[in-house]
Amino acid sequence: MADLDPDNLKLRIRRNAGNLWTRVRDLSARGRDATVAGAGRAAGWADGHISQSPRLSRWRDVAADRWVALRAWFARGWASGWKFRALAGGAGAMLAVLLIGYVAVIRNLPDADRLLTYQPRMPTMVRGGDGAIVYSYARERRVQLRYVDFPKPLINAFISAEDKNFFSHGGVDYIGLAQAVVDYALKYGSDERARGGSTITQQVAKNILIGNEYSVSRKLREMIVARRIESVLTKQQILELYLNEIPLGRQSFGVQAAARAYFNKDVGDLQLHEAAFLAILPKAPEVYGRARAAEKAMARRNWVLDQMVRNGHVDAATAAAAKAQPLGIVPHHAESYDPAVGYFVEEVRRQLIDQYGENAEAGPNSVYDGGLWVRTSLDLTLQNAAQDALRSGLLRYAAGKGWHKPIAHVDIAEEGWRGQLAMLNKSVNYANWRVGLILKKAGSNGQIGFVDGSMASLVGIPDGARRGDVVAAAPAGPGAYALRIVPEVSGGMLVEQPGSGRVLAMAGGFDAGLDAFNRATQAQRQPGSTIKPFVYATGLDNGMTPASMVADQPFCVFQGGNLGQKCFRNFDNRGMGGIHTMRWGLEQSRNLMTVHIANDVGMDKVVKTISRVGIGDYQPYFSFALGAGETTVARMVSAYATLANAGMQRAQTLIDYIQDRNGKVIWRADNRKCPACNMVDWDGKPMPRLGGTGRQVLDARTAYQTVHMLEGVVQRGTAVTLRDLGLPLFGKTGTTSGPTNVWFVGGSPNIVGGVYIGYDQPRSLGGWVQGGTFAAPIFKQFVMASRARWDHTPFVAPAGVSMVKVNRVSGQRVFGGSPGDDPKADVIWEAFKPETQPTRETRSDQLAARRSELLDAIRRGFTAMGGRGGAPRQPEAGQEDFVVEQGGVY
Repeated sequence: MADLDPDNLKLRIRRNAGNLWTRVRDLSARGRDATVAGAGRAAGWADGHISQSPRLSRWRDVAADRWVALRAWFARGWASGWKFRALAGGAGAMLAVLLIGYVAVIRNLPDADRLLTYQPRMPTMVRGGDGAIVYSYARERRVQLRYVDFPKPLINAFISAEDKNFFSHGGVDYIGLAQAVVDYALKYGSDERARGGSTITQQVAKNILIGNEYSVSRKLREMIVARRIESVLTKQQILELYLNEIPLGRQSFGVQAAARAYFNKDVGDLQLHEAAFLAILPKAPEVYGRARAAEKAMARRNWVLDQMVRNGHVDAATAAAAKAQPLGIVPHHAESYDPAVGYFVEEVRRQLIDQYGENAEAGPNSVYDGGLWVRTSLDLTLQNAAQDALRSGLLRYAAGKGWHKPIAHVDIAEEGWRGQLAMLNKSVNYANWRVGLILKKAGSNGQIGFVDGSMASLVGIPDGARRGDVVAAAPAGPGAYALRIVPEVSGGMLVEQPGSGRVLAMAGGFDAGLDAFNRATQAQRQPGSTIKPFVYATGLDNGMTPASMVADQPFCVFQGGNLGQKCFRNFDNRGMGGIHTMRWGLEQSRNLMTVHIANDVGMDKVVKTISRVGIGDYQPYFSFALGAGETTVARMVSAYATLANAGMQRAQTLIDYIQDRNGKVIWRADNRKCPACNMVDWDGKPMPRLGGTGRQVLDARTAYQTVHMLEGVVQRGTAVTLRDLGLPLFGKTGTTSGPTNVWFVGGSPNIVGGVYIGYDQPRSLGGWVQGGTFAAPIFKQFVMASRARWDHTPFVAPAGVSMVKVNRVSGQRVFGGSPGDDPKADVIWEAFKPETQPTRETRSDQLAARRSELLDAIRRGFTAMGGRGGAPRQPEAGQEDFVVEQGGVY
């Protein structure tokens, strides 16, 4: 244990240290001798190869002497005692720490070369079919400009405010940096943030490459990267990046976005005092941009103007005139887009996110960061007409109905109700309605608050409404508002161009600002009788003609021992009996005739036709021939557009093409190739023609025959309300059992649309509601509001179709007389495929048809009276109402 005695331990340490120092001194001596010898050899080599100047020789001798003296001084100091050795060790450790710190700071620093190909986050811009911008998908305001686009006064204002030596320093302003270090030391430990001391180049490094961490290490990294940036970019390129990327409040990045946000102007239209105001924002955008900091902002703006005078950018008189101007900041400014496009652009957004992702992390062409330019098929005239027509129909149905529920409900906090309302992001674009929050209620009166912070008295509050309800209200006298009821019933409408499949308009409910659920594309509804044309088309494909006679008589089907026999009926049980033409059956929407056709050709063939046109995939049950399956407005419109387009179905599209931020087309709906279209000189050959698109899902002749019959629906059938429009229109109404949905789908050769109304949770609309009385009038209002888009182009029969005169009632061929303008004329033109024309009608045929009509009338009267005073005949046991049980439709 003696070895561990403190005195012995100290003695051994001193002895070992002395031995170590002796070895170091010997090695140093040998190294000095070797150095002198090496220097001699080097001098000899130089003497033998180059002419040695006296000055160079003298400097060499001085350096060698200084080095020897320094080593000797260090050796003496080391031997003098432990204090020197401790001091030397500390200095060495400090140098090591500094070296390690420097390596840590520069490690993983971003490469300044990235700025040469830097792509900022940019919003996606949406254009309509005419090329005009209709919307943007943006979470930040960003607009990129070139350096030459920035007005000189604006540049001078920012340089004067942020970095007056910008054009002379190399990335770091050391005087400003020293001032920032002093400020940092004075504020160390407090909650105050020290002055940045950053040049514009350093701010570019921070905003784009490094980040906004508040630390000394970040400042050091910023300085190093700034030096690198100056070696890569010109001053103009640096300033362009800065003015495009600097955050300036109100969710705006860059001066152009800020100019729009604060003054609703472009940068080229800014006055001097406005440019000076923007220049103060980098220091504290969320402070100077608020109304309560107006005095502070004014003082800072005037300081910038003084700096511009001091730097020679403006004269004192000009600056004084600018100082006399008010700030002139507009209230929070949102981009003004037509609210009617809401459902359309939301559907476009869904498709873009599915294809490219939402944010930059998903890829370079993301919706909110990729800077895409999206050209859509939107027709603003048709869009506004569709939205207004659907909304009017919903209000017409809801007229007289009482309060049902609020738009939303919140538990109002004592402070911050405005923020609660703003977070709901609800709005309404109808007449002078506004969305507000019931703040107080006393009986039928109370107080309402709006998202802009204003409040007003509210009158006519129904009993069911309460404090915290979000409601719609409209002005009702000075300082007062009256509550308005948003219809509980809803619906959807979609309009398509048959020849291309381009969707021209879309309305998914009462207002997109209230509800984003798009009933035109997302709601699954029973189509009712609007599906019947495709049952009839199946019959036409299997040997029937529009003049074929079909029984309008009871039809029952046995479904097995457990289910028994089920029977169909016509709407309201009327008119069962007789035999009529297919045309008449479709015009009058006869359920029994439809089921008879489905039975004759085979229900399996019917559901295949329905599937081919894209309505849906159903089982071969007769209820689906009457529209008991579920589908969407978009699918039904696409199917009817196929009929109008001679059986050729085009893919339904909302987007024509997409360009990236550089203008390159990265997606196109129409991918047809035409290399010869780009020839510089004509080669003498025929003009190139683009090939067709789409797929033929129906026989063109069958499609025309069906359309021709559906024109009769408008002329004398269930959609007769459209007849006085005087346009060549085809279409079909639909009413599902309940009724829970009412429909109309149809249009012209160039425009096809569809509409339904119904409750989101299906329930009866009331027995008085039908497709012909509610849905068809909505379509009529749409056509009238967009009449300039409609022409008198008729439907053209394809090759292989013969137009033959027939008797409308009997279907027999007529050789005498001519069809007239009277829609109820006996003689009409009918469309037939080859070898299917009917034979000539005789007088006896006419008498038989008249006799059949009389017998039908007698039978209907008998049924209405209950048959000789008795009660109406009921189905036999086991013949329950198939329509009701199967969710049937009529």
